[in-house]
Order: sequence, then C-alpha cells, then structure tokens
Amino acid sequence: MRLDFLELFTVAPPPPGWGGRYWLIVRVTTDTGLTGLGEIYAAGVGPDAMSAVLHDVFTRHMRGRAPHDVEVMFRRTYSSGFTQRPDPTVIGAFSGLEMACWDIVGKARDCPVWAMLGGRMNDRVRAYTYLYPEPHHDPARFWVDPDMAAEAALARVAEGYTAIKFDPAGPYTMRGGHMPALSDIDLSARFCAAIRDAVGTRADLLFGTHGQFAPAGAIRLSRALEPFDPLWFEEPIPPDNFQGLAEVAVKTSIPVATGERLTTKAEFAQALTHGARILQPALGRAGGIWEGKKIATLAEATGAQIAPHLYAGPVEWAANVHLAVSCASTLMVEAIETPFHEALVTGRPKVEDGFVTAPDAPGLGITLNDDVAAAHPYEGNRLHLEMQDAPCDWQNGNAFGGGAAD
Repeated sequence: MRLDFLELFTVAPPPPGWGGRYWLIVRVTTDTGLTGLGEIYAAGVGPDAMSAVLHDVFTRHMRGRAPHDVEVMFRRTYSSGFTQRPDPTVIGAFSGLEMACWDIVGKARDCPVWAMLGGRMNDRVRAYTYLYPEPHHDPARFWVDPDMAAEAALARVAEGYTAIKFDPAGPYTMRGGHMPALSDIDLSARFCAAIRDAVGTRADLLFGTHGQFAPAGAIRLSRALEPFDPLWFEEPIPPDNFQGLAEVAVKTSIPVATGERLTTKAEFAQALTHGARILQPALGRAGGIWEGKKIATLAEATGAQIAPHLYAGPVEWAANVHLAVSCASTLMVEAIETPFHEALVTGRPKVEDGFVTAPDAPGLGITLNDDVAAAHPYEGNRLHLEMQDAPCDWQNGNAFGGGAAD
C-alpha cells in the first residue's frame, strides 16, 4: 500500500467562525483506495500558496511511500532544502499529511490511532472550552464584560466542563512584546474575580494572552491574576523569546503554558528548558501525531503535561483526542463544539459532561462530508488568523474578539 493522491479542502465555517476563518483539510488516498484525513493549522501564507507547499511536500517526500513510514517522511521533510530546523509552513503542511497517514494505517489495521501510539492510557480525557458569547449576549461587548464572561462560564460548568479559558488582556497585535495597559491589567483581574466568584472551585481558570507582552509586562499582569489561582498563564510572551519565558516562569506562581505557535520537538524542548510546565501543541502545526507523541514524552520526562491546542476544525480535534488518550502526561484537550464542526465530519469525538471518551473506530474514526465542505468554500484573501497592525491602546483600552472571523 502506497500513498498516491492528495486533495485539499479549504472550508470556511459560517459566522461567527469559531475555529478560525477557514480550515485546511487534506485527504490522502492510497493505491489501494484507502483514504485518510488530516488538517493544517493556521498557515502563515494564503490557501493558494499553502496548497502549492502541500503538494510539493507530498510529491517530494511522501508519494509512493508506505503510509506507516512517518519517521522517514518527517526526517526528509525536516531536512528538505538543507534546513533541519523548525519551519512552520513546511512542517505545517507535513503535519496535515502525517495525520492522514495515521488515519490510513489505522483503517488498514482495523484499530484506532491511539492503539498504535502505546494503547489506551486514558479511558476518557478531560476537556476545556474557550468562553464564547451566549445567544443573548452583545457579541461585541462580551469580550470586555466580566459579568457576561462569568455567565458564560457558569453555563459551561453546568454542562460539565471543569476548566474554562478566556483572554481579556488584549490587544492581538503584530507589535507583541509590549507593556500591558493598566486598564488591561485591571480588566483581566476583574474577569478572573467575576468568573471565580461564579464557578467557585468547580472549574479551573485558564488565562490566555496570545503572546502579547514583554517579559516584565507579563510578570506585572501575572501578579494581578495570582490571587485567583489560574491553572495556567498561556503564552505570556511572543513564542520566539525562550529566555523571556524563563524570566516569567521564575517570577510567577501560575504554571506557564505555551505551544500553539511552536513546531517540532526542538522548540518544545526549548520551552521546557525555559520553564514551561504545560505544553500545548497544535498537531496541525507541531509536526503531526508522531511528533506530538514525542513532545508528550519530553513533557512526561520533565514532570510537565500536555494540553493539545485547538483553534481549527474537527480533523485536528480528532487527532488531538487520539494523542491524549495514549499519553500519561495528558492534562486535558481544548474543545470547540459547534453545529458546523458536527456537520463537516461524521464520527467526531464528542464532549460529554466535560470529558471525551476514547474513540473506538478504526483510524481517526471520522469521515468528511464532501457536500458540506463543497457548500462552504473559502473564497477570500485573508488568513485563518490575523493580528492587527495597531499598537496597544493605553488610553481607551483594548478588546480581543475571541478569534471571530470578520
């Protein structure tokens, strides 16, 4: 059985677009007719350019090979062009293709992917969710209103979630590495206070910043958050500043989490060395499922944990669940539950009472609904996620709209 044919589906979820402006879903077919699905997370180039990269990686390093040869295909891709260093675009393309290989091999062997990664370590995996507006909330004001956030948190806890994430610190700017406005520190503390008051000890608070602050600014912010005992302080500084990450980690009592924008075990090893205690690989960027397993092993060996990141579609979600089921270092997985995630694939793992049960179908256990994908093509010229050009607004405050596609 050999890898033979590649398809790319660029799918745009309907407004408000939770999960990003579009999802890059790949389907690989073998010469025997078996197919596998994968997903690429948050490419730094547009869909047309990413399609060209994807086909180049597949043709150059993967077509004609057995789908179980993921190690040699990774090494060839990682070394392509005399590089042998993390490249988020090339490794992102490989990540989606690699997921599809595991899906194929699982189907061929009639077993779920987790069974080929060391077996079922966890019968079920704890899930967390980001806080999104309730139907009756003002969708613009929600992101700066602690009481609305507390109401949404209480609703998610009533559904069984034991961890909730939010990020009121803003702004989501390309000028990251700045000092936070005092108004943003104040708003962040008020969010934590309102949510903690609403949920008590029934849920952990997960505080995100999207890598926006200089190390000294992140430390200042963390001191305002510490009284509310968040489980983690997510990506407090830009992802390329590992020394700064170490500065933050030693000066806050909140465990530091990072990884959404890191790729391959090389960068995750640096994060661990510099104080990260919770690793958040996005499998559609980090290198795929096998690289994710290696990252989880690094975490286990250093007393850290993994919490696979998700701001994408249902294919990366399925891959995250299979990885998490197999790992002793799993803390939890991020979940996005929308009707469109449900409609795009059949067999998607579901969160029930705050946990997701280990899937039992072969491969990733999901099938793409081609009609739904075809009915929702992305036809714009923007990227999955984008950062604003404008700097931090120290006079009027800042608001980050939760990644909603506008």
